[in-house]
Amino acid sequence: MTIARIALVGDRSPHVTSHVRVPGLLAALAERDRLVLDAYWIPTADAEAEAASGALAGFDAVWVLPGSPYASEAGAVAAVRTAREAGIPFLGTCGGFQHALLEYARNVCGLAAAAHAENDPEAEDPLIAPLACSLVGHEGVVRVVPGSLAESVLGAERSVERYHCNYGPDPLHLPALQAHGLVLSGRDEDGQVRIAELPGHPFYLATLFQPELHGDGSRPHPVVRALAAAAVEHARARAGAGV
Repeated sequence: MTIARIALVGDRSPHVTSHVRVPGLLAALAERDRLVLDAYWIPTADAEAEAASGALAGFDAVWVLPGSPYASEAGAVAAVRTAREAGIPFLGTCGGFQHALLEYARNVCGLAAAAHAENDPEAEDPLIAPLACSLVGHEGVVRVVPGSLAESVLGAERSVERYHCNYGPDPLHLPALQAHGLVLSGRDEDGQVRIAELPGHPFYLATLFQPELHGDGSRPHPVVRALAAAAVEHARARAGAGV
């Protein structure tokens, strides 16, 4: 049986529901889907050094979890960049989604001043801004682009997802991300972006909603299952290459 190593990047807390649910989701993946993940929690304060040393590149998947404001914005961004550049399966949920967009804006689009209003309240034109209406405790419809990774993972063009966030992307900045190749593959019923993905990458998906809040936690959401499957495939490829 192939065991994949996954980096769970976030500032683990018993007060963050998604963090509390992760161990159960990992157990369910192993029992129900035979997808075994060896998980390591990496605080955002350590993630920048882990990325710089190359240690983070040794994982088979990187999942940047909710829980912002993070102790280290730079650490969260560095984790995303490592996964994107090294072709490591990546999932960013809620705060992970927000920081995935920040990373892409800064390091691919050249928007060095791209800011997150939660971390930089004085930013004049933040990429990630307060939502017009809070999504804390909200559940809503997400529609995905036909033929996208999101559609293949969800198995449908429409799903109902759960949120717990107050920040999201400012629509004015999204064309720049799209012009540089990021695909905004899921939107809510008001047309606001809720999923992003990167074509050509083995597995790169970011969702503003939190798939770890799906159901009662005993059955992993398709997004979580897809990340696990990609991680196991990555581990098999590494083993086959003798890495």
